[in-house]
Amino acid sequence: MLTQTTTRVLEPSDLDAALAVLGREPVTNAFVTSRVQVAGLDPWRLGGEMWGWYEDGMLQSLCYAGANLVPICATQRAVRGFADRARRSGRRCSSIVGPAEATAQLWRLLEPSWGPAREIRAHQPLMVTDRLPAGIAPDPYVRRIRKDELASIMPACVAMFTEEVGVSPMAGDGGLLYQARVAELVGSGRSFARLDPDGNVVFKAEIGAATAEACQVQGVWVAPEYRGRGLAAPGMAAVLRYALADVAPVVSLYVNDFNTAARATYRRVGFRETGAFMSVLF
Repeated sequence: MLTQTTTRVLEPSDLDAALAVLGREPVTNAFVTSRVQVAGLDPWRLGGEMWGWYEDGMLQSLCYAGANLVPICATQRAVRGFADRARRSGRRCSSIVGPAEATAQLWRLLEPSWGPAREIRAHQPLMVTDRLPAGIAPDPYVRRIRKDELASIMPACVAMFTEEVGVSPMAGDGGLLYQARVAELVGSGRSFARLDPDGNVVFKAEIGAATAEACQVQGVWVAPEYRGRGLAAPGMAAVLRYALADVAPVVSLYVNDFNTAARATYRRVGFRETGAFMSVLF
């Protein structure tokens, strides 16, 4: 008996079914889940479409198609269905990012029509912790950034993004969307930093996604002139203290496999590798 399959753009009425799929892997899916919980499935509010893969009328897999293309709980058959839809609609995203196996398959199918990529990061370890580190005291100077300190944190955010991604977030629209996102994180109390006496950022990190079950740390950065002084581990311990106390019981992040210093720092504060992401940058 053949299984009937189809893909379609989800509608607001599909919210409960979509959240059920996202809830299968709460840590891996924290980024998309947090957006869906706030915006629902309306494409304008969500910032993109949510594609659903159905088998015999049951929603099995998802793919977020916005600024990023993100396969979610995607089986091999679902990935093929999402790739077909992505080819028909053309590339509108700046990256493909998600669990490494599904993302690699999606890219293999899309590369002939979407390639070449600007950069491929094939293995980005997903790291997780649910407790404060033993033996590393949180940096007492790392704190939440206030709304009136947005001008102080913004240059560090731009520097981190440019260093990490290879392009400036100020390009294109002049940085309006990026500045709005940073302001949103500051306003929600999810931006943390240590400032020097002149108000310059020494260390920073944000909690970029948050649900009741898990949150995801992003944008970890130490100012170049302060690197090598052992500030990253106590800084991360401070962010973990806030995250576990105020946000979610599990904290995750993903990191480039070639960033050995960062991976060592995260291991020192108790993160363990539980999987891997992959990013294709355009």
